[in-house]
Amino acid sequence: MKKEKVLIVTANYYPKISKQLKKGAIKILTTKINYNEIIIPGVFEIPVVISRNIDFYDGFIALGCVIKGKTLHFELISKAVTNALMYLSIIHKKPIGNGIINCLNIKQALERVNKGREASLAVKKVFLNKHD
Repeated sequence: MKKEKVLIVTANYYPKISKQLKKGAIKILTTKINYNEIIIPGVFEIPVVISRNIDFYDGFIALGCVIKGKTLHFELISKAVTNALMYLSIIHKKPIGNGIINCLNIKQALERVNKGREASLAVKKVFLNKHD
């Protein structure tokens, strides 16, 4: 059986949160899945990094955190990144686990770091259920 290759793209704007998201995501990956990681400054850059690497991997896991501030930036970034990830996944027919959490504050973000695990599990399940 072919070993799947996954790229984990982690936005490190909130390092404490990113570390926990990544820890959960990596736990799910088994010996049947090889992975590499690219660390970038912020969530907004995740889709372009995935786009540049789309031909070299079988799936992707996007990890990061956006926390609401006093402007519309939170809503704009969250929606743009989510739409871009969905578009890339559909057009290229490759799973992209969305482990980007959108929260109102740091406390809420720390309570939701299991999203990295969930994103990794979603990609793994797609691999297990694919029909070539």
